[in-house]
Amino acid sequence: MAQAKVIDGKAVAAKIRDDVAEAARRLRNEKSLTPGLATVLVGNDPSSKVYVRGKGRACVGAGLASFELSLPAKISEGALIAEVEKLNGDDRVDGILVQLPLPRHLDPRRVIAAIDPAKDVDGLHPLNVGRLWSGLPGLAPCTPQGCLALVRTVHNNLSGIEAVVLGRSDLVGKPLAALLLASDCTVTMVHSKSRDAPAICRRADILVAATGRPRMVKADWIKPGATVIDVGTSSVALPGGGSRVVGDVDHGSAGPGRGRTNDDRLLVAQHAARRLPAARSSRSPPVSSRGSNQPTTTQCSMPHGASAWLGSLGGQVAYSLVVATP
Repeated sequence: MAQAKVIDGKAVAAKIRDDVAEAARRLRNEKSLTPGLATVLVGNDPSSKVYVRGKGRACVGAGLASFELSLPAKISEGALIAEVEKLNGDDRVDGILVQLPLPRHLDPRRVIAAIDPAKDVDGLHPLNVGRLWSGLPGLAPCTPQGCLALVRTVHNNLSGIEAVVLGRSDLVGKPLAALLLASDCTVTMVHSKSRDAPAICRRADILVAATGRPRMVKADWIKPGATVIDVGTSSVALPGGGSRVVGDVDHGSAGPGRGRTNDDRLLVAQHAARRLPAARSSRSPPVSSRGSNQPTTTQCSMPHGASAWLGSLGGQVAYSLVVATP
């Protein structure tokens, strides 16, 4: 059987970083504008701190402005929403990212709903969710767009391809299904109530695992030649002590002989550089995607005056980092 081929996520990330840096340079030189991302961190969760630092570094590395707002874990919901509303009105800020999860006493849906949809870089505002599923221009979550970018390095034409999305989270599974549908895939979602998940997954030409269950997907879940994107990142204990991060796919059994598989786990710790929202029309001109034939959900026009996306990838206007790690 053929050896598995690994998708080079690092090369995709490098291309996006370069595109973002060039687009930011153009805005600075032509309009004297520097797009900015504001991250909101509530509390002291160590993992969240790592993600926020990574996003800040990605912004600075691409020539973008980074604003980090750290708030106490005991902040009231009203006070947090007030801080978000300040960022909505700050002309230096083109994108707002509230780091999840929030402390238990805060309702994430209420907080996300308070973000200006044109600055909602996570694509979780109800307006952006609705526009995505309606096939209208809008901001979509970073990780699904990263998955699609990786898939397109293997498949030039997604029309009619059978795609299975394992997991139905609001941040990955559901929006990825919408993006794949917009690309004319035949899409099936597998979740905790699905019957015979392995049999469904074996039908897939493209299998995306995003459940957060370590090493759930075994070799016999994957048909030969399928493209596998592993989004999972779970920490598992090692026999001798310590821990390591693993994905949703059991790469030890699923790698060799399984056609094209992505043996790297996707991280989006630095997704600010790929999905900063467009500088609004009052701040920048549109950045065109020449020759683009991508779904309208990833193109330039935005509601509420937002008019430009930064960077391009394969004719698709986008700006999020896909970082693959061994």
